[in-house]
Amino acid sequence: MGWLFLKVLFVGVTFLGCLYPLVDFCCSGDTRGQKPNFVIILADDMGWGDLGANWAETKDTANLDEMAAEGMRFVDFHAAASTCSPSRASLLTGRLGLRNGVTHNFAVTSVGGLPLNETTLAEVLRQAGYVTGMIGKWHLGHHGSYHPNFRGFDYYFGIPYSHDMGCTDTPGYNHPPCPACPRGDGDGPSRTHERDCYTDVALPLYENLNIVEQPVNLSGLAQKYAEKATQFIQHASASGRPFLLYVALAHMHVPLSGTRLSADRRGRRPYGAALREMDRLVGQIKDKVDRTARENTFLWFTGDNGPWAQKCELAGSVGPFTGSWQTHQGGSAAKQTTWEGGHRVPALAYWPGTVPINVTSTALLSVLDIFPTVVALAGASLPQDRHFDGLDASSVLFGWSQTGHRVLFHPNSGAAGEYGALQTVRLEQHKAFYVTGGAKACDGKVGPPRLHEPPLIFNLEEDVAEAEPLEEGGAEYERVLPEVRQVLADVLVDIAGDKTSRADYTRDPSVTPCCDPHRKACRCHTS
Repeated sequence: MGWLFLKVLFVGVTFLGCLYPLVDFCCSGDTRGQKPNFVIILADDMGWGDLGANWAETKDTANLDEMAAEGMRFVDFHAAASTCSPSRASLLTGRLGLRNGVTHNFAVTSVGGLPLNETTLAEVLRQAGYVTGMIGKWHLGHHGSYHPNFRGFDYYFGIPYSHDMGCTDTPGYNHPPCPACPRGDGDGPSRTHERDCYTDVALPLYENLNIVEQPVNLSGLAQKYAEKATQFIQHASASGRPFLLYVALAHMHVPLSGTRLSADRRGRRPYGAALREMDRLVGQIKDKVDRTARENTFLWFTGDNGPWAQKCELAGSVGPFTGSWQTHQGGSAAKQTTWEGGHRVPALAYWPGTVPINVTSTALLSVLDIFPTVVALAGASLPQDRHFDGLDASSVLFGWSQTGHRVLFHPNSGAAGEYGALQTVRLEQHKAFYVTGGAKACDGKVGPPRLHEPPLIFNLEEDVAEAEPLEEGGAEYERVLPEVRQVLADVLVDIAGDKTSRADYTRDPSVTPCCDPHRKACRCHTS
């Protein structure tokens, strides 16, 4: 690890102390004003209907709703997968999991991560002269060269994976809950819990390569993220260099931060209180952008996938995507599935003077499009030795077009079917399923997987809730089916001939992040 440490030392070990200038913010005075800055904010497990601008029943997102009024709102925007690691890998590469190798989530003990021969957005922009920062949940490998500091990010502050993948002293709200971290040898043996709980190793918080807190205090994490993000924006703006800041929030993934939520005097449920906390965090970042680099900064807000099924006690709102057909077939109607609630996510674009205000776009777009769009706006070049699934959405952002994808593929993400397989196809307003079911519902039951040959086909223009498939043999079905088969065959041929990667999902307990293996739950606090 010695060479890894030295490598990071040259890009900065801490953002606040004397080594902070080693994040190279200096020089290059002519760059400013020529290249835009980018702030990408990714919510976790946020439902399409959790955004008030999308769903009138939601009253908890005042800052995001203001951003929608001052920018562009996308109503047909989709995560690249319906679970954490694959969606994040696609955001940073512009490629589906069958190409970039990340088809399911990495574990606490994962040896690998996003394959090292995949080029990240941060690497492309850093090569183009940008200073790059990442704050929040990474979940693309934490061991060795898979750490964010070696994937193009000059600065990193955050947690290496989901915040339910390690115990804390303030577990927050979940249903059912997990216990707090053990504090000493007298805590006794771990008891059996109703759900999978991490009780032996605490959740770590990193600043670059250093664990600065283990376990993380979840009740203060949102404010720490806001502080680090605004500091990064301030320093980068003052430097004259363009910047990329990627903020991957803990909200709205469970457990929901407990301390502040329980103090909600209006008696509203924890989920609404967590939404408001997230909204305040985003508002602080937007306010900083407005005060420091308003007209030269593009802010893009979206989500990594939908929430757990809407029937769960702490679930988010998938809005209208709660069709009776998928519920009847078993399993949840949201996260991990390829129903609309699993991958249709809120999305906003804000860039005063460039993105038109108070516009609703119906273009079919995806998290996959962030990579090629940002690269194009930065005046950089895409890697030439591979194919991309995303498109440059600049013309949509500028208000010149409402044309996005004609075709999108929604990979299997942990419900039915093989990980990463493309068995759900969006073709304009139609959507075809070759497999459904297999998801775990809130009551713990798993719906049986169901294969469909010929596929189920829905017309989302008339049935956005996916409640009733088209009748097999009907004129519309027979017209769409050959096109679905053709576009699916075409993409599989393209992937077979592309430069693809394979992630290492090997597990080894020795790679578990632990700042002090001699203390119970690896406790330490260095910040």
